[in-house]
Amino acid sequence: SMHKSCMYDSSLRTPKEPQNKVTVVLGAQWGDEGKGKVVDLLAMDADIVCRCQGGNNAGHTVVVDSVEYDFHLLPSGVLNKKAVSFIGNGVVIHLPGLFEEAEKNLHKGKGLHGWEERLKISDRAHIVFNFHQAVDGIQEQQRQQQEGKNLGTTKKGIGPAYSSKAARNGLRVCDLVSDFKVFEDKFRMLAEHFLTMYPNLKVDIDSELNQLKEYAERLRPLVTDGVYFMHKALTGPSKKILVEGANAALLDIDFGTYPFVTSSNCTVGGVCTGLGVPPSHVGRVYGVVKAYTTRVGVGAFPTEQNNDVGDLLQSKGREFGVTTGRRRRCGWLDLILVRYAHMVNGFSAIALTKLDILDTLPEIKVAVAYKVDGKPLPSFPANMDVLTRVSVDYETLPGWCCSTEAARSLEELPQQAQNYIRFIENFLQVPVKWVGVGKSRESMIKLF
Repeated sequence: SMHKSCMYDSSLRTPKEPQNKVTVVLGAQWGDEGKGKVVDLLAMDADIVCRCQGGNNAGHTVVVDSVEYDFHLLPSGVLNKKAVSFIGNGVVIHLPGLFEEAEKNLHKGKGLHGWEERLKISDRAHIVFNFHQAVDGIQEQQRQQQEGKNLGTTKKGIGPAYSSKAARNGLRVCDLVSDFKVFEDKFRMLAEHFLTMYPNLKVDIDSELNQLKEYAERLRPLVTDGVYFMHKALTGPSKKILVEGANAALLDIDFGTYPFVTSSNCTVGGVCTGLGVPPSHVGRVYGVVKAYTTRVGVGAFPTEQNNDVGDLLQSKGREFGVTTGRRRRCGWLDLILVRYAHMVNGFSAIALTKLDILDTLPEIKVAVAYKVDGKPLPSFPANMDVLTRVSVDYETLPGWCCSTEAARSLEELPQQAQNYIRFIENFLQVPVKWVGVGKSRESMIKLF
């Protein structure tokens, strides 16, 4: 009889629909759009919540039962006791940061209890070492001295860790939980390499190794083959899988306002490379858009308002960085920028956050076109020098001059606020699925 594995299987030629797809939440501006709130909403009934890019430079604030939790490395879905949280291979992990973050949030409320039972970490994720963080600080100092402006990094070692990854001398989680002697030799080599490049760098190699040996033991039960983990989740029984993006489209290493960007792909492509998920398994992609625009640190910002409007947005919106405490620059909603983010990410729908911050404004402006030297720009410029020279065409819409915070449906919003939402939908040709009008979970109004 013919060997079973040589039999022709006719079902192979019938196209198969992928079983489970991942739902993705991404920032559509320069970060700080309030992704945490949207993720928190969707994570309540998710089975798996994943992080695919970035490190503890990100900051998500989530309020549950009036307890405010701060997340940097942990997926904010870790508050859902029924879900598994997964840190993918595209994330760079600072181990002291990870365990400190868990400790801090454990003290705040009951939300994080048993987090180690429901966290999985990809064995292919790269490790951020203390010397990566020290180098980040030194590099920022050098940029300040040489060019008079730094990149405004969070000094969390993210850039240097991704540099090690690209230079192929980085170390991964699988190295740490394997033979420690081999790991130690590689670690010493990497540390020496950095000491050669930065002679005034302070590195206590032995004490960091001792610390890492302890972390290796705590980490081992959490580590898994991420590719196999995601494959089983995607092809097994029905599951809701959520991916929470860090940073945002305009901070993407390829598509952001380079060089004032992060070191990873925080657009939709990073979901595939950062988790090991084929594109056919990417489902809904939700773009989070703040009702105005903010930017932390330096770099071009066409709609920035250095005036009373900017001050009002800054103070009323409490625009300070979660990770750094830096004051954020503020300006009008820039739809050219959001449309560009949509070109790269292909949003299924938009979550519009912090609409209530505009409550007191008699009129609201929205950027609808860029011009350079009087000529309209067909697309978002790659060159930062061009972006700094852009003049903006605004559409002026009437404000609503009343509080929206009590609204729990579209109909309960004032007509002018509804018009603002419609204007955004029509310009982007993407529906607005949620509108945020406050801090609580309930203040995310679901429109459809």
